[in-house]
Amino acid sequence: MAAAIDGGFIGLPIDAIVAGYVYQNRGRFLLYALMASAGSALGSIVIYLIGYEGGEELLRKRIPAQRFEKIHSAFEKHPFWGLMFPAMLPPPVPFKIFVLAAAASEMSFWKFELAIFSGRMVRFLLLGLLTLKFGPDIVRLLGAIFTRHFYVVVVIAAAAGIGWWAHWQRSKKRTARG
Repeated sequence: MAAAIDGGFIGLPIDAIVAGYVYQNRGRFLLYALMASAGSALGSIVIYLIGYEGGEELLRKRIPAQRFEKIHSAFEKHPFWGLMFPAMLPPPVPFKIFVLAAAASEMSFWKFELAIFSGRMVRFLLLGLLTLKFGPDIVRLLGAIFTRHFYVVVVIAAAAGIGWWAHWQRSKKRTARG
């Protein structure tokens, strides 16, 4: 329920909530990641509907024109990845702007839901694994690192994503050859 409220209305400390549940009941961390991901995807339906009906105008009022065009073109080229990647990132990433942009770009509803669910699942699985390994204090530590070094974290995450994509492309080419 908290993830749905976080996804659709006001931001809640959902990472801390998930980490707390995982720490209290380690055997259910997959269930908690699944529930938080599903709740976030369901809560985002509210923003999707707002964005689909009039989101482009709303976004143009809220963000600079250059940033709007950049986000809009990202959704034109790679709509799924343009939403899934920001869904993986923790606060302070302005995720609701990406959700509005996806809806304003008239992204397919099912791809929209799958992108949010997939991104959040990766995020909450990693959070659960880190909580199992290091305890709930890791959430505060990572939050502080992410807040202080936002651009460094984004560059590292982008580099990792590009590296994975390049490896996947090479594997695909090798499979096609052999």
